[in-house]
Amino acid sequence: MNQQLSEAGTADDESVAERGDESEHTPVSQENALRAQLEIGQEELSRPARGLTLSGLSAGLDIGFGPLFATALITAAAGVWSEPSLRVATGLVYSLGFVFVVLSGAELFTEHTTLAVLPVLNGDAAVSDLARLWGVVYCTNLLGGAVFAAGMVSFGTEYGLVAPTAVVRLAESLLSHSAPSTLFAAVLAGWLMGLLSWMVTSVKGSTARIILVVAITTIIGFGHLPHSIAGNVEVVAGLLVSPSITLSEYARFLLIATGGNVIGGTIFVSLLKYGYVTGGIEQ
Repeated sequence: MNQQLSEAGTADDESVAERGDESEHTPVSQENALRAQLEIGQEELSRPARGLTLSGLSAGLDIGFGPLFATALITAAAGVWSEPSLRVATGLVYSLGFVFVVLSGAELFTEHTTLAVLPVLNGDAAVSDLARLWGVVYCTNLLGGAVFAAGMVSFGTEYGLVAPTAVVRLAESLLSHSAPSTLFAAVLAGWLMGLLSWMVTSVKGSTARIILVVAITTIIGFGHLPHSIAGNVEVVAGLLVSPSITLSEYARFLLIATGGNVIGGTIFVSLLKYGYVTGGIEQ
């Protein structure tokens, strides 16, 4: 399979060279996109633990800006804007945290870690390598998000940027659903993040990438789909503000959201797309 991808990529590179310079909007072939994603995934799997830890911590902190902006908007506009307008605007500002993380290249569980599944499927890495990457990135993402949430409720409320009621509103909207419905929504969130990681490496140009990140993560924010890392910030903030939110509810949310995100990103994106791209390469 590696040889087939290499040969397909070489042919594509030659055809591109023959055509000369191309616009950054020219689509990348599926084979070349997969080759690029395999390379990225392999690089992530081979990164030293210290680099993964710092990158994962950075991503967990940076993604907190999405919930912070969303909470600030709810604080300022609730009762003034109509509910549909507020929901659309909240989804849009929610995406900014993802923009900061994805474009900075920091390690985010469900984004870079989705690509890391591909080298395992391709036989270039072991499952233990994937488990190491997922474990380090996931734990550091959660830690960074929890630190951001603590700062958000401690200083954001004092500064007047966010109201405790807005913090609780976001958190409880993630905790108020049944386990099956939360799992379904989490699968959708993981599916969308998997598509994002696949598509970002399949396009050229920073403008196209920004549009992709904003478009896809705005959908997650608009639907308030359970993303295990961004949602971690929201629920931890709610836990610190409201005595009605318990640790058991937090643990339940995190378990279901993480499982759903992994299913959505791994099965519906990595497995299927890897299968159809490699299946289309001539033997």
